[in-house]
Amino acid sequence: MIKYLEKENFDEEVKEGIVLVDFYADWCGPCKMLGAVIEELVKEKEITVLKVNIDQHEALAQRFKIMSIPYLVLFENGVEKKHNLGFMSKEELIAFIED
Repeated sequence: MIKYLEKENFDEEVKEGIVLVDFYADWCGPCKMLGAVIEELVKEKEITVLKVNIDQHEALAQRFKIMSIPYLVLFENGVEKKHNLGFMSKEELIAFIED
């Protein structure tokens, strides 16, 4: 399932289960490419993806010290487990989530 962060409820959105957070911007080419990979992935795997537009949620981008995008953060029950900067293939993304 893909959700878009629309209000300042980030911590609520990531507090349960495994959540992949995709920090992106509409003007970012690699973000669009990664977005297509994420859309493929959610058709095959049961995972929650929270997309955060850094232009709309600048405070969150600052909180995570994001300087470049796309930037992925994997949360488990509200705890940040790992992060990745840049485009990933579907295989790399699956490995990132499952390892």
